[in-house]
Amino acid sequence: MSRVAVLVALSALVAVALAAPQQPNTTPIPIIRLENDATPDGTYRFSYETGNGIQAQEQGRLNNVGTPDEGNSVQGSFSYTGPDAVQYAVQYTADNEGFVAQGAHLPTPPPIPAELARALEEAARQPDPNDGGQYQPNLYGNQGR
Repeated sequence: MSRVAVLVALSALVAVALAAPQQPNTTPIPIIRLENDATPDGTYRFSYETGNGIQAQEQGRLNNVGTPDEGNSVQGSFSYTGPDAVQYAVQYTADNEGFVAQGAHLPTPPPIPAELARALEEAARQPDPNDGGQYQPNLYGNQGR
């Protein structure tokens, strides 16, 4: 056999090996339960459960329909078993105030120091009557920049 034929055969073998799937095929996870309901007024609800124990549910609705403050409010939860065999669960809400998630495994911020809490409360009690909530560059020495 010539060197060229050996080189072609080895190249073909390497190409076939590289083209093979790098991970084993996984078995599809069945959906055991699925519910989905949406109404014309913007409310909805869905939930599902999979064969590997994942569960999720959510419900939402439109608020202030037809106004500039129109938006959604959502409540939901999901749970799953992590790779460490621990069951994780999260409950959440989302609305015009933002997204808030709660779960025993989620980190929590440290408490606000008492001095800072008092200062924030005092500032909230005494708003500046000249502050319309807009950025005013002249107050910060940024005129014309």
